[in-house]
Amino acid sequence: MELWDLYDINRNKINRTWVRGDKLQPGNFHLVIHICIFNSNGDMLIQQRQPFKEGWPNMWDLTVGGSAIAGDTSQTAAQRELYEELGLNIDLQQIRPHLTINFENGFDDIYLIEKNVQLHTLTLQYEEVQNVKWASKKEILTMIKDGKFIPYYESLIQLIFDSRKQRGTIRGK
Repeated sequence: MELWDLYDINRNKINRTWVRGDKLQPGNFHLVIHICIFNSNGDMLIQQRQPFKEGWPNMWDLTVGGSAIAGDTSQTAAQRELYEELGLNIDLQQIRPHLTINFENGFDDIYLIEKNVQLHTLTLQYEEVQNVKWASKKEILTMIKDGKFIPYYESLIQLIFDSRKQRGTIRGK
């Protein structure tokens, strides 16, 4: 049984937990994280979900994603998910997410990390990940159109790639 902390609309913890799979009550929200790792060529590390995974089986996805469990901060959830899914240990304690996107039942923090990772050094979590590879923005957008990648908005993929080396909404010089 996995427990998640609950938050109010302003992202304040409300000192209650929720059991994953139970229906959330109106006004209760939970925290999700995504990490996108980019190499020095500007490609994103992507993962392919296992065929037996509930939700988007066999589909390709961003580097890592998951829910914060009870007691997690956004940073500790991101670190934990990176380690669990890919065996990658990156200290994110002093890093804020580049983006936060609100969705119906919560908040999704998106971290954009620059790191040249050797694929053969990764330890893929059998329950979650069947494969990883580097992909360009163009490859990911083509995979979305071909139904091989989780159908994120193309504009989100564009924003993630555009934002990877800077913060904010104004293009740097």
